[in-house]
Amino acid sequence: MDTIKGDSITYGSTVIDYDIEFAPRKTLGIKVNPDGSVCLKAPVDATTEDIQLKVRKKAAWILKQKRYFESFGTPTTERQYISGESHLYLGRQYMLRIKESSLNAVHYQNNIIEIECRDKKDAEKLLKKWYLERAKVKFNEYSQPIIEHFSTLGVKPNKLTVKKMDKRWGYCTPDGCISLNPRLIYAPRCCIEYVITHELCHLVYRNHTKDFYALLSKEMPHWEKWKMKLERMLV
Repeated sequence: MDTIKGDSITYGSTVIDYDIEFAPRKTLGIKVNPDGSVCLKAPVDATTEDIQLKVRKKAAWILKQKRYFESFGTPTTERQYISGESHLYLGRQYMLRIKESSLNAVHYQNNIIEIECRDKKDAEKLLKKWYLERAKVKFNEYSQPIIEHFSTLGVKPNKLTVKKMDKRWGYCTPDGCISLNPRLIYAPRCCIEYVITHELCHLVYRNHTKDFYALLSKEMPHWEKWKMKLERMLV
């Protein structure tokens, strides 16, 4: 699992904050998200000095990207589904771009989610449908290795579905069917994996007992971190 931490440098009179995600890779990469946040992907053996040097070298470009996204204005809490709005997908902010087209389609690349639509009033419906489709694909992808691991404990869900829920991120029925809230598609992968792991633990212990939390902590030692992140982002 990736380790994510925050750091900052001072460039002139400006402080640049950034998150670091460690991954099995050879080079350092920097991305500026539409909300102005900066994420740096680094090799697992990268030093603090290496990372800060990279950020300093790219500082002018980072500030230019920040100004570019700021030119679209500050996103509002109430979604309008118009170009320039910022939307979450798997924990990252993407800038929405609406494009009139003979098609009705949604695709994303780099920092952009683009909606092609025959009528702009259909943008909200198309994006929500796309999120639901992505939730079904990504939840299945993320859950498979965890389900395979839990099979060594002698348990396996009968079914995994995506279901709209108002007050739960996930639910496990007495007969072993697990449902996941489609809103999880906005959250980072580790948050989604936390919910999946939590519900799979209910196949072993139905209630939130001491043994349940002991198993959850064993299977995902930093689950509380991801639970808190999930609730800060989406609640």
